[in-house]
Formats: sequence, C-alpha cells, structure tokens
Amino acid sequence: MTTRRNFLKGAAATGIAFCSCGMLDAARAQPGTARLPVKVDGKRVRTIDVHAHCYFHEAIDLMGDEASKVLPPVKGVPEHFIVIEQRLKEMDAMAIDMEILSINPFWYGKDRDTVEAIVNLQNEKLAELCASRPDRFGAFASLALQFPDLAVHQLENAVKKQGLLGAAIGGSVAGTDFSDTKFHPVWAKAEELGAVLFIHPQSTPQLASRFKGNGWLSNTIGNPLDTTIALQHLIFEGTLDRFPGLKILAAHGGGYLGSYAERSDHACFVSPQNCDSNITLKKKPSEYLNQLYFDAMVFTPEGLRHLAAQVGASQIMLGTDHPIPWEQHPVDHVFATTSLTDKQKVAILGGNATRVFDLKET
Repeated sequence: MTTRRNFLKGAAATGIAFCSCGMLDAARAQPGTARLPVKVDGKRVRTIDVHAHCYFHEAIDLMGDEASKVLPPVKGVPEHFIVIEQRLKEMDAMAIDMEILSINPFWYGKDRDTVEAIVNLQNEKLAELCASRPDRFGAFASLALQFPDLAVHQLENAVKKQGLLGAAIGGSVAGTDFSDTKFHPVWAKAEELGAVLFIHPQSTPQLASRFKGNGWLSNTIGNPLDTTIALQHLIFEGTLDRFPGLKILAAHGGGYLGSYAERSDHACFVSPQNCDSNITLKKKPSEYLNQLYFDAMVFTPEGLRHLAAQVGASQIMLGTDHPIPWEQHPVDHVFATTSLTDKQKVAILGGNATRVFDLKET
C-alpha cells in the first residue's frame, strides 16, 4: 500500500484535480463561527461531509476527445490541481473533519475496455488517497454501470480489497433508470456488502432545450429533478421492496422528493390507469423516504427543518459539494437550525455517517 509520504510526493508532482471555483477563496474568507474541533453541548463531534468531489487527471485523459467536457462547466473555473495538504486546509476552514470523496460519473457512454481502465485507475487512486489520511478521507468507488457484470466485480473489489465505502452513481445510465432489472445484480451486491450508493445527478439531458437561458437551469433545476426521478422509479417499480437493505444516499437533499412526497401517495388512486397493477408496494410511497438517506444541502435552516420533519434527522448527513462553493459554512447551517435538538445536530454533523458507513468511532 502506498505510504502517506510517497503518495503526497506523487500528488505534488502530478496533482489531483479537484473541481473548484475562482470564487472559493473569497467565499471561505467570510466570517463563520464553527471551527475545528466542533462541539455540541461541550462534547467533541466529528464532522463528516458525505458530498465532496475530486477528479484525477490521468482518468480524464482516457476520455480522449471528450476529456475537455468532463470538468464542471462553471464560468471562470479553470482546471485546478492541488495537493492533499491544500484540501485539508480548506476542510479545516469549513470545520470539516472528514470528507467522503466521490467522482461524478462521466464514463457511462464509453466502451468496456475504456471504462474499465478509467474505473480501475480512479478506485486505485482513491484507495491510496484514503490510506494516506484515513482520519480525514473516505471515498465512494466508481462503477462501470453500463456493464452490470463488471460493476458487480468492481464494487466487491472496492469494498473488500480497497477499503472504499460504497459507490457514487449518476441519476441513470445513459437514460436507463436504476429500476431496470439489468441493474439488480449490482444492487444485490451492494446490499450484501452493506455498501452505500451515493446518487449524484447529471442533470436531465432530455430537457436540455428548455434549460437554455439565464440561471444555469441544467444544474439549478436539472440536477435535483434528475435525483427525484431516480428515487421515484426505485420506489414505484418496487426496487426498494426487492432490496430493503440497500443503503441509498441522495445528493442535494434528495431533489424535490422531500418537499412534495405526499403527492406520490395519491397518484395511483387519482389515475390508476397510469399505475402498473402487477406492482404492489409494501407501503405508501412517502414511507420509503425513511429507507433512504439525504445530504443536508438545502441551503437554509427552514429547508433543513422541513427535510428533517419529512424524512427524520436520522436520515440526513452533512453535505457541501466541496469544493464548489455552494455551502461556505455548512456546520453553521446545522447549528442555525434551532428546531433541531442537540442529539439531532450531532447525528447530522457526523453521527449518522459514522453509523451508516460503519466508521470507527473517534
């Protein structure tokens, strides 16, 4: 296994590409109250960010002519390579003890050999990174989901041999929803391993023409919509009934589902002709929200209060989208939600992640 010293030397030489933003330094310079170590009622709390990103330049290069389209299309954001110590400095400034890193899937359209090379490289490098600072980093594996048999092998190897905590997946695979039976072997393996599947959306390309114009609507609307559609299919197609032990974590507060869940409970009564009579769910659609997990990226104390009221504080984990500067002071955000008890704040800040990812207590 690569030592921390050797790994950091390599990082300094080749760089690790973390998606970043030119506004980041200014955003982090704003005053915040939370600093490490974070305490609740005088007791130390380990803060765990389950929604943080990185890229590896070598993997992007394997995309060939498509490499230039991989990094986030945020205006003014150059391709940015940093060493681990810089990332740790940024985490400290945000009062984050640990990040669970993920790489947004950009490889679902590639052939088997190419995608296998991309995934293997990324998982190896993520494992090395986490081994260098296991107190500060965990990671989600990458999977070649367009080839489910390959994805099953990759997930098992990532969890059992590389020490990764689960896998980051998109909102669909080239337009095919996760409820499709061809993905069942992957979900069965994830359930068997106790691996967390982190759904991070990739917008909704079917609506690309309507997302044109001001407001970055492909992200502002498209990302949470993509997650909402993915989760609804898993519920309504009976996938969550088939795999009741599956651990699914949804980015951006789970999209719109947590804000309008009860509408799902009425759909098949209002329009039974649009519901498959061969699929009988074991509980009301809204009740499956307590079977899912959500990051806390909902921006306001009222948003977090509502999400907790809808799904339960036990299902929510800290999320930032770091280093994209959506959440400059995520820990303060939790403390500002006065409707939460101290126990619930501890759970969201890191307790839930420690439990769900089966991390060692500090």
